[in-house]
Amino acid sequence: MRANLFDEARHSEEALVRGLRTGDEGSLGVLYDRYATSVYSLVYKIVGDHTEAEDVVQDVFVQAWQRAARYDPSRGSLIAWLLVIARSRALDCLRARRARPDRYGVIDGASDQDGAWAEPFQYTAVLAAEQAVELQAALTALPLLQRLALEMAYYEGLTHAEIAGRLEQPLGTVKARIRLGIVKLRAAILGNPP
Repeated sequence: MRANLFDEARHSEEALVRGLRTGDEGSLGVLYDRYATSVYSLVYKIVGDHTEAEDVVQDVFVQAWQRAARYDPSRGSLIAWLLVIARSRALDCLRARRARPDRYGVIDGASDQDGAWAEPFQYTAVLAAEQAVELQAALTALPLLQRLALEMAYYEGLTHAEIAGRLEQPLGTVKARIRLGIVKLRAAILGNPP
């Protein structure tokens, strides 16, 4: 049964990619409906700001729309491709923020906690939060050094060499820990043993 569902998902993903490549706006809508929650969850975890996260999510889907021809299914799933784009755009957002830190202060005493910001993603935010909890549980179950390496790479945007320097570990060891950690996370989230 599970293999049949996987085959159906793969088929619909292929049709979705074909639609994107031919400029079908309906395919872009389906792509957004299907994956916006996951993309938002990752981006928000990295940037920590709802407004910035929404902007980055929009950028991710625009980029996916414009560059659909670059997607190669042999290199990974469609969601994996989107999350790689999302991580990259979110890290760009952090770099831009560091370049102009004064822009992100409180303006006129308003803040998200004041209720000035109405969340347009209320339904999807709940789903994103559930996925974030699932991911955090899987991360917590990893051995400490694997978890630290993954968090430094994906949440802090550090290179493998920078992580090796911080952890005072050989570069090859860090790369192996990150790879093994990703394999374990994938297995935990999909429910398959590594």
